[in-house]
Amino acid sequence: MQPIIKIAMMLAVLLASTLAVSAAKLPTQEPIGGKPFGHSVKSLGNGLYVFRWWVYRNIFIVTDEGVIVTDPMNPKAAKLLQAEIRKITDKPVKYVVYSHNHHDHISGGIIFKEEGARFVGHENVVRELRDHPSAVTPLPDITFKDLYTLKLGGRTLELEYYGPNHGDSLVVMRLPKEKILFIVDIVTPRRVAFRGMPDFWPDEWIRSLKEIEATDFDYVISGHGPHTQPAIDPASVVMEQRVYLQDLMTAVKKAMDAGTHSPDALRKTVRLPKYKNWRNYDTWLPMNIERIWAYYHMGW
Repeated sequence: MQPIIKIAMMLAVLLASTLAVSAAKLPTQEPIGGKPFGHSVKSLGNGLYVFRWWVYRNIFIVTDEGVIVTDPMNPKAAKLLQAEIRKITDKPVKYVVYSHNHHDHISGGIIFKEEGARFVGHENVVRELRDHPSAVTPLPDITFKDLYTLKLGGRTLELEYYGPNHGDSLVVMRLPKEKILFIVDIVTPRRVAFRGMPDFWPDEWIRSLKEIEATDFDYVISGHGPHTQPAIDPASVVMEQRVYLQDLMTAVKKAMDAGTHSPDALRKTVRLPKYKNWRNYDTWLPMNIERIWAYYHMGW
């Protein structure tokens, strides 16, 4: 056997062994809580479904002409989603709608592209995905600036952009007939804001929520929520999220005006007991506080 061929074979065996060990170490439990990863589908009637994978959610709409899917999440979740849709209908997925550019919500849609789906997203999603490309995340085929109405099989899904709030491409989806909003990341009922509020603009977030509150809707489906939480909530959760942010900003500003300027001291002294029963209050509230300190201290 030629020495170079022998070396190549040895490297191949070593690589296969390494991949086998790596595969064995892939996580089989959820990062938070240690429970096995799981998914579920909840029918809300009239062809509307809520799909959940771990703490992520999307919606899909089954019509006589095909299926509208939102946020495919990631390759693993997208395959599970595709399998669940096939249990309900043999109609193809015609559209995949992106809520925003963040990969943890919109990766994995390539499997729907392979069955002919067209992808819809805000025009800023294109720039973000070109700057941070992903082989499993197709670029949108259809883009818009402020409003877009998607129609399929007698169903209507309205997409509206409220400006920068969580990144600069997030859209709120509305089912006008049912008066249901699908809102990702900027409304997560009964939970404090995510850790250090990555890619959130606190003041713009509040502004957006005020504008959303002024629209016509009765229910909200949020893009996050554990299996123990309901798939759909009353419209009041939008106001509750806004009031939490306002209370957080007021408390931090008051402490800073009183002379507490260290983020470490603020994390230890600022408390919002009104929200002590919200999820992740003890662990994430200090991070929320430091993010608001940065807003006032740095203008960021």
